[in-house]
Amino acid sequence: MDDLTKEQRHRAMSHIKATDTKIEVLLRKHLWKKGIRYRKNYALLPGKPDIVISKYRIAIFCDSEFFHGKDWGHLKEHLKSSINSVYWLKKIQRNIDRDTEITKQLHSLGWTVIRFWGKDIIQNPEECVQTIEDAILEQKIQQIELRQPSFPPPK
Repeated sequence: MDDLTKEQRHRAMSHIKATDTKIEVLLRKHLWKKGIRYRKNYALLPGKPDIVISKYRIAIFCDSEFFHGKDWGHLKEHLKSSINSVYWLKKIQRNIDRDTEITKQLHSLGWTVIRFWGKDIIQNPEECVQTIEDAILEQKIQQIELRQPSFPPPK
């Protein structure tokens, strides 16, 4: 059951931003401090990732728990008793399916995909940055290995 009137809910929902959200800005600030340069909302890739480190082919998504269905089993049960439950169940399930599809598309294009939940970014942005730094290191190692000449074995 919704505690807000239809007008109050409309006003609240209209203030939800698609880009430059609190969690995106927080993560980007921490990346910038570490000297990691990026592009934001990169429209040339499927799903328009929130942050892209193109040099290392890393796409980062900052997902809010509600709209991207964290703990979907529990949330689904809670939403079944809410107003407009059919709409929300369909919308969030579609978001989950789209997230999965976008991740697959990016992987098939050779990109590393990292997804963070909003609360993880807020509670521990340093850990999120460390995850990204680990992915960069992994990409650097792969790039070096690809550049190594393969010599024929001695006869």
